[in-house]
Amino acid sequence: MDVSIIILNYKQKGLVKQCVKGILQSHINVSYEIIVVDNDSHDGCIEMMRETFPQVITLASEKNSGFASGNNIGIQKSRGKYVVIINPDIAFTDNVIENMIAYMEKNKNAGIVAPKLINPDGTIQYSCRRFPKIFTPILRRTFLGNFSFAKKWLNDYLMKDWNHNSNKKVDWIFGAIFMIRKEFLEKVGLFDERFFLYFEDCDLCRRFWETFLSPRNGSIPTLWKTGITTQIKKLTGFLELYL
Repeated sequence: MDVSIIILNYKQKGLVKQCVKGILQSHINVSYEIIVVDNDSHDGCIEMMRETFPQVITLASEKNSGFASGNNIGIQKSRGKYVVIINPDIAFTDNVIENMIAYMEKNKNAGIVAPKLINPDGTIQYSCRRFPKIFTPILRRTFLGNFSFAKKWLNDYLMKDWNHNSNKKVDWIFGAIFMIRKEFLEKVGLFDERFFLYFEDCDLCRRFWETFLSPRNGSIPTLWKTGITTQIKKLTGFLELYL
């Protein structure tokens, strides 16, 4: 099995249906499985999936334990060499999966690959960032962010200093969609389930860096973006975590 595509649902039945439909219609030319994990939604998603898409693997969590826990359920059941984590509001065109796998196969030290996100209006969603500082949330969520010094610092945090069309080393990427080399994930560990929602992706990237930058390991991890285009509701481009 080349790739396992994991979609986590929490009361987004309609989006999950469209996401799965889009994946199936993209005619992926590698062996793959789709795993839908329902986080105790009670929205009929599991029943709908089994009736409409019987080829999709469905897993039901007994409680909503958050993004990390739900995706871990899917990862533990996955059989693919690569695992793709994807939010249900993502929709992509042909060759997205193939492009990511091709990059992984060409670059054997790449641990995480992900497309850059494009908003519905065609603007970039800044999906990779530099690691946050302790004061980052304060500047982003209070009036202090309106000061010129704060805007300059936040633009640096959001990596607005380049156009996202070329290769670029970065610290971490959003978990909206990315592909992980499973053998590396087994060394680093799954998502930390102490995070209910948000920053579990940042934490995973941090642990990739720390694990493979240890003195006993000669590998040097870096994160990159490239200009490869893959149109989705909020997506084009390429980004990778090198290990």
